[in-house]
Amino acid sequence: MATVTPETSSVPTATSDTPTSSNTAISNPADISVIVGYFVVVIGVGLWSMRRANRGTVGGYFLAGRSMHWFPVGASLFASNIGSGHFVGLAGTGAAAGIAVAGFEWNALFVVLLMGWIFVPVYLTAEVVTMPEYLKKRFGGERIQLYLSVLSLAMYIFTKISVDMFSGAVFIQVALGWNIYISVIALLVITTIYTVTGGLAALMYTDTVQTFVIIGGAFVLAGFAFNEVGGYNALMEKFMNATPTNLGNVSAACALPRDDSLHLLRDAASGDLPWPALIVGLTIVSTWYWCSDQVIVQRCLAARSLKHVKLGCVLCGYLKILPMFLMVMPGMISRVLYTDDVACVDPEKCQSVCGTAIGCTNIAYPKLVVELMPKGLRGLMLAVMLAALMSSLASIFNSSGTLFTMDVWRKIRPQAPEKELLLVGRVWTVCLVAFSIAWIPIVQAAQGGQLFDYIQSVASFLAPPIAAVFFLALFVKRVNESGAFWGLIGGLMLGLCRMIPEFAFGSGSCSKPTSCPAIICGVHYLYFAIILFVCSALIILAVSYCTPPIPDTQLYRLVFSLRHSQEPREELGKPGVYDTKVTEEGSSALPDIRENPKDAYIVNINAVIMMTCAIFLWAYYA
Repeated sequence: MATVTPETSSVPTATSDTPTSSNTAISNPADISVIVGYFVVVIGVGLWSMRRANRGTVGGYFLAGRSMHWFPVGASLFASNIGSGHFVGLAGTGAAAGIAVAGFEWNALFVVLLMGWIFVPVYLTAEVVTMPEYLKKRFGGERIQLYLSVLSLAMYIFTKISVDMFSGAVFIQVALGWNIYISVIALLVITTIYTVTGGLAALMYTDTVQTFVIIGGAFVLAGFAFNEVGGYNALMEKFMNATPTNLGNVSAACALPRDDSLHLLRDAASGDLPWPALIVGLTIVSTWYWCSDQVIVQRCLAARSLKHVKLGCVLCGYLKILPMFLMVMPGMISRVLYTDDVACVDPEKCQSVCGTAIGCTNIAYPKLVVELMPKGLRGLMLAVMLAALMSSLASIFNSSGTLFTMDVWRKIRPQAPEKELLLVGRVWTVCLVAFSIAWIPIVQAAQGGQLFDYIQSVASFLAPPIAAVFFLALFVKRVNESGAFWGLIGGLMLGLCRMIPEFAFGSGSCSKPTSCPAIICGVHYLYFAIILFVCSALIILAVSYCTPPIPDTQLYRLVFSLRHSQEPREELGKPGVYDTKVTEEGSSALPDIRENPKDAYIVNINAVIMMTCAIFLWAYYA
């Protein structure tokens, strides 16, 4: 996250009060044994899970046979979301600018319920495998489905994979001293093996195991870190004084922690994460991610019933409380303990510390691991990072394989048999690995200090039109194919008008502001997300109301207000592989999402308790 110049001008200088260990490589037998043991367990679980689901059908391979219980659903949602980019990016941004970045995690506590209670019920009654397939059923035609498939695949390759690859490389470089290419290629190969062979069931069971590893290892490191810094209160006091001693030619103002570092909600005009943008703009981007992104929604579609979907979402919400205390605050502790390295501002000093002249906050988490953890436990923490990296990459590989197979390949070969679809999904995954390896040099050349800013800004420039289409598709029956298509195209053009100059000029830093004209780049990217969402929605509504509506007979079980309908639906397009057994010929074949009143009461009470916890946390840290 880009650091904005704070207003204070005189803060006492803090020095690193913990000696730096010379041993920065994990090469002892204890650590290596833990790492090897971890891989044996994960591969074993993957092989076991392969026997639990039918991988010979598209439903068994891509949706785990729709048989998953709530616990693996919730754990897989969390593990798929928490990649190595979270450990490196959240801790790095926490080291640079304080706790506000946790708002990205806590915003999800509300949006994940929106997914479980509003969006997924409609996807279930629509009987779809992919999100582009839903839009095809909702609007008819081919162009929207193809557009969204191609855009989603591009965003997977150039944002999600690139972030995970870069952050994984940062950790491996700091913790192991291994060659980045060899390490990352080995991880990709292992990840690909159990993704290609096991399908979604293997991913969700291994995700469940890796969630325990991720949370357990992160708790252990957080305990060591808080003990080293002197506790929670000591962190809050020492962080505000954690200023590097070597400033070079950089002004002292750029080296100071922000005045509002300990506040979650920041000034609407001058804050690096303005509170209206964090609440409204981030909710728009989160709605795209949690409610319409294939990687996330696919986990919910694999659940055995709506009750298990909702309970899985609640579990994921509880788990999303943890990153503040397990990633953001340890990043802040790293700045306190290793101020001159983590918080360096002099380009020469930063280049010598981490190889990146713009700053070294991204080494905050790996630095804690190699300095604080004893032998064996360091191996555990490397296993945690490998778990996060592999889980995230495996989820992307499986979901992109689903998208490519169901929404692109079936356009090329409509009559392709099921065996061919399975083969194509696996081959595409292997191709994606090749693209990822080819992308490594570009990721290495990226400015590491702006890693988290990069992924969030790209999402803010490209995702709001998609969020607008899905939101209006569910709630406004009058929206039609022409409106949705031109809303997507218009929103894409507006987003590119901001994104291209942003990356052409660079986002700048405190000591070297960007030369991008303020009229283009001066608006915070989350404020821009709000503008883009509103403009896209207006285009969608304007074009829809100027063109013929879609009759209700073609919208049964495709919009929220008609989700319980048992009337036969007139299909807008050709039935997909996963339409009803007999295409809308009788109510016996129609999906039914009605819930047992007792089950509904239990899941609703759990959701209210989780939201109460979320509101308390937001209020406490605001």
